[in-house]
Amino acid sequence: MSIRLGDLAPDFTAETTEGKINFHQWLGNSWGVLFSHPADFTPVCTTELGSVARLKPEFEKRNVKVIAISADPLDSHKKWIGDINETQNTTVNYPLIADPEFKVANLYGMVHPNIDKFTVRSVFIIGPDKKVKLMITYPASTGRNFNEILRVIDSLQLTANYSVATPSDWKQGEDVIITAAVKDEDIPAKFPKGHKRIKPYLRTTPQPNL
Repeated sequence: MSIRLGDLAPDFTAETTEGKINFHQWLGNSWGVLFSHPADFTPVCTTELGSVARLKPEFEKRNVKVIAISADPLDSHKKWIGDINETQNTTVNYPLIADPEFKVANLYGMVHPNIDKFTVRSVFIIGPDKKVKLMITYPASTGRNFNEILRVIDSLQLTANYSVATPSDWKQGEDVIITAAVKDEDIPAKFPKGHKRIKPYLRTTPQPNL
């Protein structure tokens, strides 16, 4: 199955380390981050799951639920969590989906077509409307940057509520771009903090929700 940005995230029921869930029901009105792993007891992924555990308060501040998935069974997940907690000096505090039959992996196109029983290392950000807002796939050798995932979420949440876009390397508190749909004459009412007109197509304003 091929998923594109803006598609409805496939719903599913699955066993996790925190019990059985229905994905859409579990998300509720929250944003979601679903990230996949090729297998348990893999070195790069061990560091990633520890990183997400440490960053969970940051995700919660943004009304984001995080959930991981691997094709290994539940017993394996639980043993792996012990290793993660020990080696990463943290406590895994979010669910891991057990997907031994690749049902969820196939729904989200996570199975590598040329390698038997190998799920790619993907990240999906899903909005409260249950639609896919972002997809990133990483090679096995490169650990994911979850601070970047948080930065993207900040941008997605901001641009969902205001007629703005975020420039390259933007971070919370920095100026944003006024979208082309906003006419010059409407800017003062929409953006009372003021704006800069760098080019007719490039107009910036202070972040409007601060």
